[in-house]
Amino acid sequence: MTRVDHAEASSKFIEVKDHADFHDKRLWDLRKKRDVESEALPEWEELRSLASAIKEHTLTHLADYLEEFEKNAVANGMVVHWARDAADHNQIVFDILESHDATTLVKSKSMLTDECEMRPFLENRGIEIVETDLGERIQQLDDEPPSHIVVPAVHKLRGDVAEVFGRTIGTDPANTDIPYLAESQRQHTRPYYLKAQAGMTGANFAIAETGSFVVCTNEGNADLGANLPSLHIASIGIEKLLPKIEHLGVFVRMLSRSALGSPITQITSHFRAPRPGTEMHVVLVDNGRSERLGMGDFWYSLKCIRCGACMNTCPVYRRSGGLSYGSTYSGPIGVIIDPTFNLRKYSSLPFASTLNGSCTSVCPVKINIHEQIYKWRQIIAERNQLPMAKREAMRVAGKILASPRLYRAAVEAAAAGIERLPRFMVYNPFNAWGRQREVPDAPRSTFRQWYLENRGSAQ
Repeated sequence: MTRVDHAEASSKFIEVKDHADFHDKRLWDLRKKRDVESEALPEWEELRSLASAIKEHTLTHLADYLEEFEKNAVANGMVVHWARDAADHNQIVFDILESHDATTLVKSKSMLTDECEMRPFLENRGIEIVETDLGERIQQLDDEPPSHIVVPAVHKLRGDVAEVFGRTIGTDPANTDIPYLAESQRQHTRPYYLKAQAGMTGANFAIAETGSFVVCTNEGNADLGANLPSLHIASIGIEKLLPKIEHLGVFVRMLSRSALGSPITQITSHFRAPRPGTEMHVVLVDNGRSERLGMGDFWYSLKCIRCGACMNTCPVYRRSGGLSYGSTYSGPIGVIIDPTFNLRKYSSLPFASTLNGSCTSVCPVKINIHEQIYKWRQIIAERNQLPMAKREAMRVAGKILASPRLYRAAVEAAAAGIERLPRFMVYNPFNAWGRQREVPDAPRSTFRQWYLENRGSAQ
């Protein structure tokens, strides 16, 4: 097993300045739009508190609501399956497809199926899978995973997309016109809707009271995939449950505002029962969620509604790109979720944060993200998962910070010394901090020196 080296992976992204600058600007634009929409609702903070409370109630009564959902979904005519882990999920989906002689599957965006690595599993067994979401299709054709929960190809420029489409679906690689690229993908995908024997969606929310589930989209691809083939499979994480249909309005009002800064998604589709002559299968997936629910410090992450607001505001994510996290879930939410799957592999991720708390501030369900990131750092240190260089640096820093005398001496020496050192001694391969940054000019005096000269005397 290879550990994810976020710093090294992000350095490759940062090297391509056009991409890094666009990524940062685009996501910050989404954050600003989110602020405009949230501030337009006087009850926004009340909605956040209500959404958080609904999620907390549901998660603390999850077994009961799962049973209620299954009972009502079966009564509606759905077939409900239970998957303990990713392997169970993938096998269940394959068995359903095989029993229907289905060899082509049109699929809308689903982070859960990416988490389960379903696509390679099915492709190795002869199933053709076509991602129908524009961003997911771009990533599929480029043989890359999604880099963002909501906008999977946000790290790509239009020229990148033109090159991918020219290489894979035969468009003009020199034509970077966005309507041309979108229409080309649309025309290329449409025949698959008619050819496919099965369609697959995820779900944004599942309602225990009605045994139904809801899919929120902006492209309409999920509805085509769910309704044109005679077989619809929905993969749903068990944390997506809401108790009653009346609770749905709280989350629908917040989801798109938090994700894209728009008042609502273009299409909010409710699936309650299969159409006559068709089948609808729901796969309820655990894959570590029950275990996380038992983690006293980290179960709050199960409240997540996958809006991506924490990613759009995070200065580290915006400047390092989602692929540098080496996981389905990137950004702040990935930092707290990924170690629950494999702490050793993702032990570097909790340090990909400034702990500024902006992620917590924008979370529509009030997950204490930055506090959980800090807690993961503590656990990683306690379990000796830190690299030796970081352990030694922290040991030295701890001694200096614990001693006012040593701290003052170090600050004064650093301020005086850096300016006199040759550049190569500061900016070299051993100084990872300086690879993408310049050390700021040192102030003429420290705050303590200024205070003693102007306000007081030595104590």
